[in-house]
Amino acid sequence: MSHELTPPSAWVVRWAPLVAAGAQVLDVACGAGRHARYFAARACAVTAVDRNTEALAGLAGVAGVVTQLADLEADPWPFAPESFDAVIVANYLHRPLFAHLVGALRPGGMLIYETFMAGNECFGRPANPDFLLRPGELAEAVAGRLTVVAFEQGVVQAPKPAAIQRLCAARRDPVTIFLI
Repeated sequence: MSHELTPPSAWVVRWAPLVAAGAQVLDVACGAGRHARYFAARACAVTAVDRNTEALAGLAGVAGVVTQLADLEADPWPFAPESFDAVIVANYLHRPLFAHLVGALRPGGMLIYETFMAGNECFGRPANPDFLLRPGELAEAVAGRLTVVAFEQGVVQAPKPAAIQRLCAARRDPVTIFLI
């Protein structure tokens, strides 16, 4: 498993302005911490969680980032409800966590999520359907619980060809209008 630092996802960067400076941010399955670093540089307090100690070690000493070792697929969810102003998930899917991700948001909190979907098997890994979203699945997972600000799905060419799904959703009143 490579933990080389890559730039933050363009999707995450696009919606990051909806996360205020000083916000408490959770970076789920953070890997090398590209999003944890990005939000910390934006004056947010970031909790970066991963099951890989080597990946977390690379975040040691990064101002604004605290790390938490946890296997989110085998261990109980380690965070209290309404603990975060934003939850970031990129290139990770474990469906039983959907309710926890939504529940971790404070009122006004943002969920920014991007991962692979069905069709990605044509481009490489992941190819296992257990790790690929079904069409519309992210939007369905938050329906009635969050207000969808933006949703995209389909094939992208950058940073590499892949079939992906992207969601930005808020724990807000549905009449809230977002302008960027």
